[in-house]
Amino acid sequence: MSFAIGPYRLDSRVLLAPMAGVTDPPFRSLCHRFGAALCGAEMLTSDQTLWHSAKSRRRMDHRIESGIRTVQLAGAEPAQLAEAAKMNVALGAQIIDINLGCPAKKVCDRLCGSALLSDEPLVARIFDAVVAAVDVPVTVKIRTGPDSATLNAVRVADLAQRAGIAAIAIHGRTRAQRFEGQAEYDTIRNVKQHVDIPVIANGDITTPAQALAVLEYTGADGVMIGRGAQGAPWIFQAVNEHLGKVKKSSAPVLQDLQDDCAPIILEHLESLYKFYGEHTGIRMARKHLSWYCQRLSLPAPARGELMAAADSASQFACAERWFGGAHQRRSMIMTGT
Repeated sequence: MSFAIGPYRLDSRVLLAPMAGVTDPPFRSLCHRFGAALCGAEMLTSDQTLWHSAKSRRRMDHRIESGIRTVQLAGAEPAQLAEAAKMNVALGAQIIDINLGCPAKKVCDRLCGSALLSDEPLVARIFDAVVAAVDVPVTVKIRTGPDSATLNAVRVADLAQRAGIAAIAIHGRTRAQRFEGQAEYDTIRNVKQHVDIPVIANGDITTPAQALAVLEYTGADGVMIGRGAQGAPWIFQAVNEHLGKVKKSSAPVLQDLQDDCAPIILEHLESLYKFYGEHTGIRMARKHLSWYCQRLSLPAPARGELMAAADSASQFACAERWFGGAHQRRSMIMTGT
């Protein structure tokens, strides 16, 4: 059972969470191919004076986008956010997402991201301004509240619905928790029971079984996967298959894709080099390679060689050597040979 955000009927109930420094166009394209119904772009500041940096220009580049083009904006000034939304729609954005969920200190120190949850009147003005400014769906990503003593997600969701926000994604932690402890889903369940707009559950969803359990418990329309997709873009295929079968999975997420992981990783590297260029491309590839190493349990020397590679050619050759043998090593472990 899928759901719609404005005029867009999504192909599945599984979405990729926007993550700064991670969900760039190459990674979004890969996750979309594996079944992510909506792929959140990296957070973009609403301050247009900062859009001249190489980083901001790349985040506004939608040329290789393969799915619905979603732009997430961060800011604290309603008029500024509204103008930024209009500019991005003119550049091709099909959905505007407002960031009320980022707990990073450098974002919250500017009273942006999840810091806004402490000022509900300002949040209401932001919602009204952005929805009025554009003719595309506006969504929002929030946390359960500023801290455990102020779980105001239900009130924020009510403000969103009144303003015409098309969907709300909720990370099951407070701003104060950052990414510590465990996500809780009671608040998300409460929100779903209080509003009619689509509710998307997020936080600690790293396996198909967890995705199903969260959907069943919260009643949410969809789940949003963030860190669970790092080094595992194929998780969306696994979750979609599991939701279709609606039965417990006894196999690791990667098992069915083990034969194909090397071509996927190498294709990812090539797309990073093409998008970023030589210098930045190998640097961006390192974080993804580190996650792939962890997911596939490669030995420490593999990660060391991949991180030390000085150019794209040597990095690619190293990845081809190590990941190309990942299936053989795993088969030996599984068969005891």
